[in-house]
Amino acid sequence: MAADTPSAFDPQRFSRLGVGGHGGLLKLSYHSHGPDWVELQLPYQTDLIGDPSSGVLASGPILTMMDMATSLAVWTKLGTFRPHATLDLRIDYLRPATPGKTVYGRGECYRITRSISFVRGQAHDGDPADPLAHVAGTFMFTDAA
Repeated sequence: MAADTPSAFDPQRFSRLGVGGHGGLLKLSYHSHGPDWVELQLPYQTDLIGDPSSGVLASGPILTMMDMATSLAVWTKLGTFRPHATLDLRIDYLRPATPGKTVYGRGECYRITRSISFVRGQAHDGDPADPLAHVAGTFMFTDAA
């Protein structure tokens, strides 16, 4: 597929049809995308606070958002939905999210082989130059022969 050819998989449409399960409970939503990346947003919610004394969000919702953003990036790069499972997703937390702010998670798929896709990304709370976490991981296609 040429770089200027629109993808048949539309992450905005996919998200508009409803993020169910864990992502739906977290109120994850689409923010933007490109040919091999997707950015989601996680609104600040008091029920997601991990440390009540500081108001900082728990790490689990951020990891969930990054797993979904990188997964959507794979389908966006492929141009189609293809079943896969998270094989490995490493997250390095650099700092806590700022209480009261929406967290954005941008996932990128930078390589796809016959059975594995490779992803990376970052989460921030308004300034991409000041990330709060980085991720790197792999997905395994479950339909690979």
